[in-house]
Amino acid sequence: MAILLNLAGGSAALAQADPFGWFTHLFQPNAPPSHVMKPIRPRSEIHRAAPKHYSARPRTNFRATDKADDKAGDKQADKPAVAPSYFVAVLGDSLGQMLAQGLSEAFADRPEVAILHKAKENSGLVRDDFYDWTKAAQDLLASGEKIDFAVMMIGSNDRQALRDANGSYEPRSPQWEEAYERRIETIAAMFRDKKIPLVWVGLPVLKSERLSADASAFNEFYRENAAKAGATFVDIWEAFADDSGQYSPNGPDLNGQIVRLRASDGIHFTKAGARKLAHFVEPEIRRNLEEVLPQPNPEIANLPPPGDAAPPQSEPAGETPGEPAVEPAPAPPVKPIAGPILPLTGPVLAPGGALATRMETPRPPADKARVRIDQSLQKGQALDPKPGRSDDFAWPRPAQPN
Repeated sequence: MAILLNLAGGSAALAQADPFGWFTHLFQPNAPPSHVMKPIRPRSEIHRAAPKHYSARPRTNFRATDKADDKAGDKQADKPAVAPSYFVAVLGDSLGQMLAQGLSEAFADRPEVAILHKAKENSGLVRDDFYDWTKAAQDLLASGEKIDFAVMMIGSNDRQALRDANGSYEPRSPQWEEAYERRIETIAAMFRDKKIPLVWVGLPVLKSERLSADASAFNEFYRENAAKAGATFVDIWEAFADDSGQYSPNGPDLNGQIVRLRASDGIHFTKAGARKLAHFVEPEIRRNLEEVLPQPNPEIANLPPPGDAAPPQSEPAGETPGEPAVEPAPAPPVKPIAGPILPLTGPVLAPGGALATRMETPRPPADKARVRIDQSLQKGQALDPKPGRSDDFAWPRPAQPN
């Protein structure tokens, strides 16, 4: 190493300063020594962040952006073009909530109809300490909220003692029934006084025989006392029972298909059952809806749109002004979808025509013997008797020759 350094003209100090400087000086004799050269600055360290997971890397998801724009457009398209103008308030317990869901599905094609969910779960007409429906109905009607139609379905939680200012009464006792009927009539009368039609829906058949017996008795209370205040009672008992009138979890839906209509608790409904339940209230609402909402004038409805109006016809070229215009050729008559209905049993319209008749082919003239055979054997007609023969029963008999 020392010999090489001496040959290169270097020194030990130079070797310590730049151990590879001799190599450069050996091949570049004219280069300045390393101690004269500009010192090389150390490169700064580059600190790289730890690689991110693929899912954490920021990226521009054009497809997601397009989907977001599509969803925003769908939301704008889903907004009904017609603001709700007819409001149906559905009151009651958890069965009333399911009825409201079924009605919302039933009137999904009518954006002008809004179903107001006013039912309260676990409520009833008995426990007014938990939820007082008499006061709730009064507050609803006094709130000024627009209500055009009302529906009540309640009673699944009313097999309890009833309390009022006079005391507590056991279920189905005479005092209990009197207080219960009074609450039904009071609520129905509130809607009658506000001139709001009310439909009171009865309870369905239940899985428990004991509960089902009480539900049947409650329906009689609803039928009698709601009618006193002008409400309409809708009975759904047979619609959710089998052929023998007993509880059945399955039954035909609106399309006639056998599906599950009742929940596993034997009281509530499935989605298909709620839709079928709404089917029995829907006609009453639609009937009142047609009476309340203004119907379009048929004459105005049949007018063509402005874009279809015929432009004014100018005078044909070459005609002298002032002369009467030539009437245009009448439009050809519109071809009917079907022709006139002709009964098969009616009279024949075409001369000599016949419908569904057998045509008799003429026979050549036959002798008397053939005629008698056809008359007696084929047609079963008796032959004309000859005078004096045994089959001649004419009277008086002609005189016999001597």
